[in-house]
Amino acid sequence: MGCCGSTERAKREWKPLEDRSCTDIPWLLLFAAFCIGMGCICGFAIATGAASRLISGYDSYGNTCGQKNSPIEGVQQSGMDQTRNKYVFFLDPCNIDIVHRKIKSMALCVFKCPDKELKSYEDLTMFAENNGSALCSYEMPQKRYPSLPDRTTKCPKLPVPPSKSLPIFHRCMPANISCYAKFAEALITFVSDNSVLHRLIAGVMASKEIIIGLCFLALVLSMLLMLVIRFISAVLVWILTILVILGSVGGTGVLWWLYADHRKALNGTMPKDVQEVAQDNVQALLVYAIAATVFTLILLLLMFFMRKRVALTIALFHVAGKVFIHLPLLVLQPFWTFLALMLFWVYWIMVLLFLGTAGTPIKNNQTGLVEFRMLGPLQYMTWYHAVGLIWISEFILACQQMTVAGAVVTYYFTREKSRLPATPILTSILRLIRYHLGTVAKGSFIITLVEIPRLILTYIHNQLKGRENAFARCMLKACICCLWCLEKCLSYLNRNAYAATAINSTSFCTSARDAFVILVENALRVAAINSVGDFVLFLGKVLIVSCTAFVGVMALNYQRDYTVWVLPLLIVCLFAFLVAHCFLSVYEMVVDVLFLCFAIDTKYNDGSPGREFYMDKALMEFVENSKKSMPVRGGADAKDGGEMKPMAPGSTLA
Repeated sequence: MGCCGSTERAKREWKPLEDRSCTDIPWLLLFAAFCIGMGCICGFAIATGAASRLISGYDSYGNTCGQKNSPIEGVQQSGMDQTRNKYVFFLDPCNIDIVHRKIKSMALCVFKCPDKELKSYEDLTMFAENNGSALCSYEMPQKRYPSLPDRTTKCPKLPVPPSKSLPIFHRCMPANISCYAKFAEALITFVSDNSVLHRLIAGVMASKEIIIGLCFLALVLSMLLMLVIRFISAVLVWILTILVILGSVGGTGVLWWLYADHRKALNGTMPKDVQEVAQDNVQALLVYAIAATVFTLILLLLMFFMRKRVALTIALFHVAGKVFIHLPLLVLQPFWTFLALMLFWVYWIMVLLFLGTAGTPIKNNQTGLVEFRMLGPLQYMTWYHAVGLIWISEFILACQQMTVAGAVVTYYFTREKSRLPATPILTSILRLIRYHLGTVAKGSFIITLVEIPRLILTYIHNQLKGRENAFARCMLKACICCLWCLEKCLSYLNRNAYAATAINSTSFCTSARDAFVILVENALRVAAINSVGDFVLFLGKVLIVSCTAFVGVMALNYQRDYTVWVLPLLIVCLFAFLVAHCFLSVYEMVVDVLFLCFAIDTKYNDGSPGREFYMDKALMEFVENSKKSMPVRGGADAKDGGEMKPMAPGSTLA
């Protein structure tokens, strides 16, 4: 089969859910081989001792703590039996290399971490004699710690703070983390000089209970909106439209009122710190009020121009609501996908940490310490591992899309809904695993091919920020924007290709070609109806964010003397949007799959015996209403009054 199915018949019959066959087997084998390569990287890291070095730790002479070691050529203190000494102790844990993000200090394997402060070298000697845990370099005799000339470089920096071992990683970390605060301050050098940032952080810490409560409110509102979509979809569009208009206008009015109130409350008798916070709040409220006014005006204009077509989505949401009534577990798909992504990301991070301690021991001639580095072709394993992060993550997301598409396709093309499988989603998952993993692998690989260069260009742009000329900066931004647009277009086409594969069990390229042709043939209808559906879902997201932000403004208003609103409110709004998007994205995909099923149904069936439509009566009414609202093309259409007639095979709906 050619890439785009050129060897298949140009005009073939669609038999939804009847003839199933494995698709894109070579791509499944390629993906399996790639995953085996990912496993080999993990196995290499474990076999070479990287995993044990990561968990148990190793000293500066290449000895892994808690086990016997082999000697390293050229390193005198290597090859020691450290079975008894299971913890890693750093002589100067606060000496941190900011560039390489590691502790730049000699490390030793010790029997016990110091549990109390050691102020002198005599205390070091006493601790070593009582606990059998020498805190100075191995070659230094314990009884001569106070008199040795190398004690300042090969013994810990005094005083030695009490430390505790990490839960899994056997490292002695000081109980007082003040030195790590210096590390964070070195990474963000402007913290110490920026009073505004201090107030922002203080505002977040002072409002953490409110932030947590508002995030929980956003989750509850998203779940309630899904219930509304399921049970009262007939009035959902008008409810959302009215609430969004009232909420936007009311929220804008409240912001202007709060701005006037806070500005009026400003006076010169306030303490300086309170006045600075109040002034910041006034400026933030002014920015919010102006932005809300512009957003409300744009929203009202959109609602005015789309007022006639918004009514068409009522029937569409009614059909989509039926899907969720029969398939209620579709709502939980984002949770399973998120869980799968989290498990994979944890695995990926662990292997990346393994790779950080893998390789050949090399002695640093300047410091005399041993470091593990991968040489030759092995150093490219990290790049292979990075590609795996993108491809496998996209593969997991594509599996969710194929699962949702398969479940909706099963619902649509089952004439008797009482004969639906007991678990349509589980049936869709099993069908995906048995037949279409190769198609999902190919679709996710195409997205990966676009995403990798976009990420590389973004990284280059960030690294060259402030050093490249204006032309180079514009070219980089243009390339990044073009790749981003291409990625979004391919993602939309991929979703429809997965639906076409679920319908007729064709390969990815063939399904993508068929889906593209059908969408182009129905371009006007897709643009008019699908965009309205997406717009209504966007209104739902705006409603959730607006309600959460409104409650947040009213709650934070009682802490005007203590907190700055900017960062807490932004955190809450971002979380509310992400939660709403997580829930409504599934509904959006259901709508897209319904459109594709409807277009295929009307293109290859005409209502005659043996070629009956699969759609239900609600969707028939939806078609009639949409045809009435679309401009008529001629006398025949006007004479028919826009009523739906049986359509010949190959006819279009544009």
